[in-house]
Amino acid sequence: MELRQLEYFVEVCKELNFTRASEKLNVSQPSLSQQIKSLEGGLGTPLFDRIGKKIAITEAGHILLAHCYRVFHELDQAKAALNDLNGLMRGELSVGSVLTEEMTLLPSIIMKLKQLYPSIKLSVEGLRTEDIRERLLENELDLGIVFLPVETEEFETLPLFTETLSLVVPKTHRLAEEEEVDFAELDHEDMILFPEDFYIRQLIDGYSEKGGISMRPVLEMTTMESIVEMVAKGLGAVILPSTYVDSLQNERIQQLKLKNPVLDTTTGIAYRKDKFVCAATKAFISLLKERSKVIREQSAESSVVVTDITNKPS
Repeated sequence: MELRQLEYFVEVCKELNFTRASEKLNVSQPSLSQQIKSLEGGLGTPLFDRIGKKIAITEAGHILLAHCYRVFHELDQAKAALNDLNGLMRGELSVGSVLTEEMTLLPSIIMKLKQLYPSIKLSVEGLRTEDIRERLLENELDLGIVFLPVETEEFETLPLFTETLSLVVPKTHRLAEEEEVDFAELDHEDMILFPEDFYIRQLIDGYSEKGGISMRPVLEMTTMESIVEMVAKGLGAVILPSTYVDSLQNERIQQLKLKNPVLDTTTGIAYRKDKFVCAATKAFISLLKERSKVIREQSAESSVVVTDITNKPS
């Protein structure tokens, strides 16, 4: 087996389409097909079932794919360790973040990292916690900023802070003059919600089911700026992290505290236990810790509480 063949094989597994895989790899489709056939011939077993224009991964293909991820993971670890010998900062760092923190926690950290270490190649993506978990396992991300807990034994996790969720309504809403709102008052309320596979939506749905509360989801959206704009226009109410709402300073909306129960989320770091924690990752984690302390100091009288940071790699 050649490393190039394994790279081609993994890409075909991801796309389940030779044409798309060849485009991603920037090679011709006949060349890609020939390399896969050569790999299958060397292994003495088919890796894909070809059914017309569709393909599916065989049992042997799934076994090889799992080992390929480990092979490429180890190569990445070797590269990261060797980069560290050359001093910080010719490294690469790929971060996945839940959308709320991509917009509030990370901008200042990204700016400071680029100022301190301009040679680091940094990539940041806004994703769902579940997507971050999967991409960490597949070694496509170095670090995740996620909602905890993440029930995966392969991960090391580090809590950063816990913050409450607030009800956000238009200024003209019947509850806009209230300071606190009982969660039960949202029964039959017109709500703008995240899709069902988002963590915050699952949290809200869980409490609603326990309390026998039936909200009216008038709209589902993933883009927070658009959600807030729809609220401001009077389409419905939404439940969002308090720090994000505070950062908006939008005079057309009103933020209200929720009680009975108080909803909160814990944001933290996740990375693979077997992953080499390179200098770039350590620098980023250190900046995350510093920023969390600032949030605690600035939010002493608000709804954000920063947890104690344990002594993990920094």
